Amino acid sequence: MGKPRMIILIRHGQSEGNKNRDIHQFVPDHRVKLTPDGWQQAEEAGRRLRSLLKPEDTVQFFTSPYRRTRETTEGILRTLTADDPTPSPFPRSDIKVYEEPRLRECDFGNFQPCSAEMERMWQERADYGHFFYRIPNGESAADAYDRISGFNESLWRQFGEDDFPSVCVLVTHGLMTRVFLMKWYHWSVEYFEDLRNINHCEFILMKQNLDNGKYVLQNQLRTWSDLKRRAASVQGRNDKAIETGPPPPQPNSPSIPARRWGGCADGCDHDKINFPRRTRRQNTSDILSLPPAVIPTPEQSDSPAGDPSPTTNGSRQNGNTPGSGDTSDVDGTPPSSDADNNHDHSSPEVRARLHPGRDFGGSRSGAGTPVEGFSEDSDYFSAPKSGCEKERSKSRRRNTTERSWREESGMGAGARADALGDGDHGAEYCDADDEEARLSSGESTTKEELEKKIQRAKDRSRKSFSEVY
Repeated sequence: MGKPRMIILIRHGQSEGNKNRDIHQFVPDHRVKLTPDGWQQAEEAGRRLRSLLKPEDTVQFFTSPYRRTRETTEGILRTLTADDPTPSPFPRSDIKVYEEPRLRECDFGNFQPCSAEMERMWQERADYGHFFYRIPNGESAADAYDRISGFNESLWRQFGEDDFPSVCVLVTHGLMTRVFLMKWYHWSVEYFEDLRNINHCEFILMKQNLDNGKYVLQNQLRTWSDLKRRAASVQGRNDKAIETGPPPPQPNSPSIPARRWGGCADGCDHDKINFPRRTRRQNTSDILSLPPAVIPTPEQSDSPAGDPSPTTNGSRQNGNTPGSGDTSDVDGTPPSSDADNNHDHSSPEVRARLHPGRDFGGSRSGAGTPVEGFSEDSDYFSAPKSGCEKERSKSRRRNTTERSWREESGMGAGARADALGDGDHGAEYCDADDEEARLSSGESTTKEELEKKIQRAKDRSRKSFSEVY
């Protein structure tokens, strides 16, 4: 048949939660049952539905999986299919019933708190707005709108089937009925907020217009604005009935302050709480109170690099102390503009060696070791050295490398085998090795003499080696 000629929305009958809200504190919302009055309302709804249907109609039910809606559906079917007072044209076997989880009630949390807290939450919800207010551990009407939108799309796809029933009945909840209508008729949030709830087992009829195929709402929904207008008109008539005269004296009563939600109810003291904050990076040398290494001036070239110097990176030649003047918030250094303008170019300034840091990103990049951790022989970030210092450093590295080679290979022990493997030339080769080691120690005064002596020692060693083998 295609699109049904009528869509009927029915709210469930009275439940135990409607009669006593405290039941939600220990009974899950989806297990709340109907009261005896709720059962009577459901059965009466079945008789009213039977009067609306035509004998040739086919019916299909979609019901929320909550217990109170399933019991309402059961009560409707009981009287709809009953043969009292006359045989029913709608046998139970011809009626399709589907549970649709997307029609479930808006989640109001799990087990609800005490009545006082729930009343406070309902007032806060009314002030915030019913559509966007999200229940703690639950959802808002906007969340329910999202899932009802998916159900509407599924329903429209089923309308395309030729064997779809002529009457579609949705047994759901009060808020979900309003959300369904809001999505179907594209109502605004403001109009949704103005709508009042649906009565128990009240029918919301949507009949198809055969001219354009659209569904026309047959009910006049109740709104809060209409209720306020009626109350204002009644109050106006009562005021006119009162004889004119001076107003009666009003008793002194304390003014009721407006409700305030959010913020701190008992006064804010968050500024007095010391929240854990991320510590700023510091130099390890600052933590260990180690003096920073300095680059020796030409007058102090013979002094060790690690000796403390009266002039460091934190002070200037003009006598300023490290703590004087404006400093930055991070590392205590002066601002860039002041540092650039206050350089004293009259004398060479002694600058501290940059600290490489753990990731070699600069003086403040994860400083994991103090500047003194690098030796004079280090290949990374070593201080500038004079010519003599460089030569002594190279000689020490060469001597250390050759000595390690001799120890690993067994050479240089002073004894060498002859052609038969049992000879020992002894002192001759010991003298050659000792001479080579002595010359390699860097005791010569000039580079040229050192290289010549080392070459002569190597020539003697190679000659002796050829004589043996």
